[in-house]
Amino acid sequence: MGEQERILSVRDLRVQFSQKKRGGLGRAIPVRVVNGISFDVYRGETLGLVGESGCGKTTLGRAIIRLGSPSVSGSIAYNGREITSLGNRSFRAIRREMQMIFQDPFGSLNPRLTTGQMLGEVLSVHGIARGKASRKRIDELLALVGLSRDYCNRYPHEFSGGQRQRLGIARALAVNPKFIICDEPVSALDVSIQSQIINLLKDLQSGLGLTYLFIAHDLSVVEHISRRVAVMYLGKIVELADGSELYANPKHPYTKALLSAIPNPEPGVKKERILLNGDQPGPLNIPTGCSFHPRCPFAMPECSRSEPVLKEPAGSAGHFVSCLLYEE
Repeated sequence: MGEQERILSVRDLRVQFSQKKRGGLGRAIPVRVVNGISFDVYRGETLGLVGESGCGKTTLGRAIIRLGSPSVSGSIAYNGREITSLGNRSFRAIRREMQMIFQDPFGSLNPRLTTGQMLGEVLSVHGIARGKASRKRIDELLALVGLSRDYCNRYPHEFSGGQRQRLGIARALAVNPKFIICDEPVSALDVSIQSQIINLLKDLQSGLGLTYLFIAHDLSVVEHISRRVAVMYLGKIVELADGSELYANPKHPYTKALLSAIPNPEPGVKKERILLNGDQPGPLNIPTGCSFHPRCPFAMPECSRSEPVLKEPAGSAGHFVSCLLYEE
C-alpha cells in the first residue's frame, strides 16, 4: 500500500486508567489496557480487530476518537495529521470525519428523543442543516439504512434491535464521515439480522467510500467484511495479515485456537479444537515475557522471559506475527 492511501496511522499507542483498590482506600493503581499497539488503516478498506472480551479492543477504538478520559500516549495520525495533542476545538472538525457505531444501540440512543429529533440535533450541532434542509437530510439518512421516513416520530424503544442498529448507523452517517469505528455492531443481534447489518455496512462502504475499523470477537463475522484482520490479546496485536491469508495460514497459537473454535458448517466433518489453559488474565496481572505463554500449548522456557515483537517472518510478506516461534 502506498503512503498516500493511509487514512489512520497508530504508533506505540498505550492507554492507561487509574483504578483504586477494593474498598476505595489508598492511592489509585495504574491499569494499562492497551500496551504499545501500532497499525495502519488504508483508505476504503475494512480492518477487522478481533480478540476475547477484555483484551482492550473497545478501549482502543474509543481512544482513537477520544471518547472518555483515559491517559493516552503514543501517536495517532489521521490523514497524516497528528491528533493526540489537539485541543477539543481543533479536534471537533476532525471528529466529523471519524465516527463510531456502538455495540448496544439502545444504550447509545437518547430515549427521550424521536428519530427525527435525534438526527436533527446532530445536523444542527455540526452546522450541516436546519429546517427543511434538515428534514430532507433525515429522510435521506433513513433511506440509506433501509428505514421508512414514517419512523421519524418513533422513539428508540419502539424499534427492534436490528432497526435500532440501523438508526445508530444513520446517526454516524449524518455528519458525512470518512472513517467509522464499528464496535461489535452485530454481536447483540440475532444471526439472521447480523447478516443484514453486515451487508448494509458493505453496501454503504461501496457507495460512500467509507473506511472501517471493525471490532468483533467472532472471527466468522469478521471474515465476511474485513480485507485485513488484526488479532489482539491482552492489550497487544499478536498477528496481522490479509484476511484470506490469516484464515488459511494462521501463525500465532492464539489465532489458531480462535479459528479452531469456529463451528464447521459441513455436517459430519469434525474439526480439531485447540484448547487453551485457563482464562485470559486481567490487565492488573499481565504475565512477564510473552503475555500469552501461560495458556500457550507451544510455550518454551524462553517465552516467560522474552517479550516478542510484531514483525514479518522470513517469506511472509504482509503477514505479521508476535511469537518467539518465528524469531531467528
